[in-house]
Amino acid sequence: MRILFVDIDTLRPDHMSCYGYGRNTTPNMDRVCAESVRFDNYYCSDAPCLPSRAALVSGMFGIRNGAVGHGGTAADRRLTGAPRDFTDFVDENCFHNIFRRAGFHTASVSTFPERHSSWWFNAGFNECYNVGGRGGESGEKVLPVALDWLDRNGAKDNWFLHVHFWDPHTPYRAPAEFGNPFENEPLDSWITPKIFQQHRQHTGPHSINELGMYDSDFNEKFPRALGKAETMEELKEVMDGYDCGIRYADNLVGQIFDRLREQGVYDDTAIIITADHGENMGELGIYSEHATADHPTCHIPFIMKWPGGRKGVQDTGLHYNLDLVPTMADLLHVEKKENWDGESYAASVFADENTGRHSLVLSQMAHVCQRSARFGDWLYIRSIHDGFHLFDDEMLFNLKEDPYEQHDLKEEHPELCAMGAKIILDWQEAQMKKSSSPIDPMWTVMQEGGPYHTRGHLEDYLKRLEVTGRADGAQKLREKYHVK
Repeated sequence: MRILFVDIDTLRPDHMSCYGYGRNTTPNMDRVCAESVRFDNYYCSDAPCLPSRAALVSGMFGIRNGAVGHGGTAADRRLTGAPRDFTDFVDENCFHNIFRRAGFHTASVSTFPERHSSWWFNAGFNECYNVGGRGGESGEKVLPVALDWLDRNGAKDNWFLHVHFWDPHTPYRAPAEFGNPFENEPLDSWITPKIFQQHRQHTGPHSINELGMYDSDFNEKFPRALGKAETMEELKEVMDGYDCGIRYADNLVGQIFDRLREQGVYDDTAIIITADHGENMGELGIYSEHATADHPTCHIPFIMKWPGGRKGVQDTGLHYNLDLVPTMADLLHVEKKENWDGESYAASVFADENTGRHSLVLSQMAHVCQRSARFGDWLYIRSIHDGFHLFDDEMLFNLKEDPYEQHDLKEEHPELCAMGAKIILDWQEAQMKKSSSPIDPMWTVMQEGGPYHTRGHLEDYLKRLEVTGRADGAQKLREKYHVK
């Protein structure tokens, strides 16, 4: 058996044509999806990039593995400490080592470990290929390495290959010669001119006024990545940039699929297509960033083509990305470990069985400090640090009726807020009972100055708000954060 793991950074499912998007962004992945189980309610437990992969690889929530941020103490996975044996238990029993235990030769083509100094990611791989771009490379640097590996190994049996593309991640970097497949297509968005004008008054980094997070600087090296958008035409450029990144990544992975077909091993190869996180594209006033613990940031695609598995069907159950760890152990008949937090959905790969969870808790500590409860049609968000967006401490959205989180219903449904808060509290207490540390890493982040991407930026950002016609937002931030 052969397993290909396609890891596309910053890919939100509702911008994929196989998930119903109006633009033809993923023709190659659509073809695989037609032969697969498509999971429709799949979420990263911890966002964004570093925390998401830490949860997946360790099989544990960030509250337990400790890696919940992008800087400071909470950007490092916790050391095991005194109980550590000759090798670390977490590394020995990580996601990638499941394949080794099942007798697979394992390889990864990814710059993620160097980008985030997260070398634990390489545990379990026989071979690691780093093209050296630290996540700033375009996929044409990655593809030849993956194809060369397949040319040398594809016809062999029992291999696991992880291939990681960054192209949908800002700054949008699809090569100029790729063009814009969507140039003559209308903007496919829920954002009306009225909503767009409201967003132009938004307070908070990565607004439509500051696509570079805290500024509107334009880098000529990345012409698809605007510094700001002042018109609906420029908004279309922003959306086109993101969609071009997705289509470009799809073009690259399509060449990998074609190589498997040429080698005659495609049918025998299991293919997994997923992402680390999604992307805010206007939701909560945030653009081109994975900045919250909400639906657009944490909702990710998951497509599994498994030999002998179901084809062309959808699973609607609630699942975490870390649920893949015990699922893969079941599929490959490898012993499961008690320290994993995931719940297997292997039965859903072969039969129409409900393996979903009753609810999920989603966390984000890099841009904000938020925890959210996803249950039924609802998303309840609790903000400890709002990342300078002036969010209320509580927010409640009906995702079935309002998937873009425009209407906060907390005043209308206090009973659902209480339910969401209880889900988060019960989860937090259950995880802390299992934790090797008495400290919730969210509070480590807060004690070290708040989310990494907010540290040291407030004073300059207040001045920018004042000179760009948003003095009211600046004043509210001064009051909230006690700045004179």
